[in-house]
Amino acid sequence: MNELTGKIALVAGGTRGASRAIAVELARAGAFVYVTGRTSGEHRSEVGRPETIEGTVELIEKAGGKGVAVRVDHLDPEQVRALAERIDAEHGRLDILVDGIWGGDTHLGWGNPVWEHPLEASLRMIRLGIDAHLITSHFLLPLVVKQRGGLVVELTDGTAEHNAKYREGTTLAFYVAKAAAHPFAIGEAAETAKYGCTAVAFTPGWIRSEAMLDEFGVTEENWRDALAEQPHFCISETPTFVGRTVAALAADPNKERFSGQTLDSGRLAKLYEIDDVDGSRPDGWRYIAEVEQQGKPADPTGYR
Repeated sequence: MNELTGKIALVAGGTRGASRAIAVELARAGAFVYVTGRTSGEHRSEVGRPETIEGTVELIEKAGGKGVAVRVDHLDPEQVRALAERIDAEHGRLDILVDGIWGGDTHLGWGNPVWEHPLEASLRMIRLGIDAHLITSHFLLPLVVKQRGGLVVELTDGTAEHNAKYREGTTLAFYVAKAAAHPFAIGEAAETAKYGCTAVAFTPGWIRSEAMLDEFGVTEENWRDALAEQPHFCISETPTFVGRTVAALAADPNKERFSGQTLDSGRLAKLYEIDDVDGSRPDGWRYIAEVEQQGKPADPTGYR
């Protein structure tokens, strides 16, 4: 598990969920990881959850890795500029940039058409899902293109095929903010191609994040109790599974073949032969398309 030894990584928005697990698994594989976010110590973001960037670094160290927490609001260009200057001064380059910035769940308002959804909440989601990612790319990509083989990962929610249609029951601003990762990857792939870099969008499946477990009132140990309320949760996956797949992608010497694409954890797990912590291999988005969206009874047979 030392395929990334000597690599320098930044996981932006690495406070919790998929981003936290990606930071841990990159570090477990040998990378030095900068973990940024807005919730640090006594400072909390609008998300209002207890996880902190220091907590992510604690998990990194428990996994035998190395990293550092840096409190950064990625909507503030000067804070992101200072972050880039620090990484440049300390390492002179950035090998892996994972942009998992979000924090907009408190603004969702599921099911409201755009004219009924609070405008301030809609604009906040756009800012978090698009502006923050653009600001981060502006200041950090110059470090990624300093050497060939760099990797940029834009986290999203849903495959490109899934997001090609509007999701019933969602909100317009959330849909736009998350779907933006696909053109981000296409554009970043084109602009970094001559530097030998890879840029992709990436989506977990139905992830058992801290917030999702709390939503169902379960823990990782008894998560199957949630199936009584939501049977299709049977296809869910741990954040660790997500992190393992991204770490494998980062270590792939031929990852350039994916540049400009949207990848998902199930696809990468199959490619790299990666299992979840329980030994299963969930293929979430294939399940969603072939079982859940087809109105079939919940049954993960053949999908994990």
